[in-house]
Amino acid sequence: MLIKVPSDIRPSEITPESVYLNRRDFITSSLGIALSGVVSGLVPQSALAAAGDGLRATAPSDLIRTAPAVWWGPKFESIRPVDINGDFYTSESLTPYRDVISYNNFYEFGTDKGDPIANSGEFKADPWSVAIEGEVEKPGVYTLEDILKPHDLEERIYRLRCVERWSMVIPWVGFPLGDLIKRFQPTSKAKYVEFSTLQDAQSMPGQRSRFTTIEWPYREGLRMDEAMNPLTLLAVGVYGNYLPPQNGAPIRLVVPWKYGFKSIKSIVKIRFTENEPATSWNMLAPQEYGFYANVNPGAHHPRWRQDMETRLPQTLLSSSRIPTLLFNGYAEQVASMYSGMDLSKLY
Repeated sequence: MLIKVPSDIRPSEITPESVYLNRRDFITSSLGIALSGVVSGLVPQSALAAAGDGLRATAPSDLIRTAPAVWWGPKFESIRPVDINGDFYTSESLTPYRDVISYNNFYEFGTDKGDPIANSGEFKADPWSVAIEGEVEKPGVYTLEDILKPHDLEERIYRLRCVERWSMVIPWVGFPLGDLIKRFQPTSKAKYVEFSTLQDAQSMPGQRSRFTTIEWPYREGLRMDEAMNPLTLLAVGVYGNYLPPQNGAPIRLVVPWKYGFKSIKSIVKIRFTENEPATSWNMLAPQEYGFYANVNPGAHHPRWRQDMETRLPQTLLSSSRIPTLLFNGYAEQVASMYSGMDLSKLY
């Protein structure tokens, strides 16, 4: 995995959605081509226009502007195309690129959906490192290059379901979390994996807001078998491009059968523990957010029913309401991990 610091990004270097939809041809022709730019915190308006005319704008137009800021990220030398016959693919229509990068929950940058793209211009990921701690044989602080180097990147197309009842279908680029875990050799005491997001109030204005109710840094966790499940992904890209800050640059978790808040962004620490770790939303509102947070149409949130969802983008002519599936449609791959558990209580 080659790591470089680019000098700038040109609108022509952002992959248009119309090109990306023909994923196999695009990826084949892209292998070995050096992308000279990376995605900045705010994507140029011309690139967003290429994502398709007539789409619903999910952020005010003044938030989608050309930004001179540069952020650091890995250069994709190659990406293994998605296997359309495998478990890591859904044939449902992709959520448009502009929605994926402009409609986000990332409270470090603000609580409104348009805040992350608007407020992440000061975000820096150079250098970036991840601390590996706890019950492992190989603890330490590893650079992002060290984290990525042994792993082949692959494309996966997953559903993303927010507890707020909206959903997307997103083409991620990354590698299995389980492959990374094996490298650090957890001990027999490692029953859970805890993750922490970057804490940097200077570049993340939501962390310095006097109105914040979250105890920073943001924390999430998985049981070890969940972390090792083949579906669990460490993502470094989206739509064939690098992750922009508002989507969790430079590295984030994607757990497609759980509500979106479990898929923690901008990871700086992975800790292996014997006991269930405290997680941010569970600490803030345990009656609303459980540790497991599995998508479950039969277990309603106090403020949102969970048996239906709105698939973005929503238009004036269609509300895009669809039924929610147990485990977000991944029951065949994950249900066995919860055999015998009451998922309405262990939510």
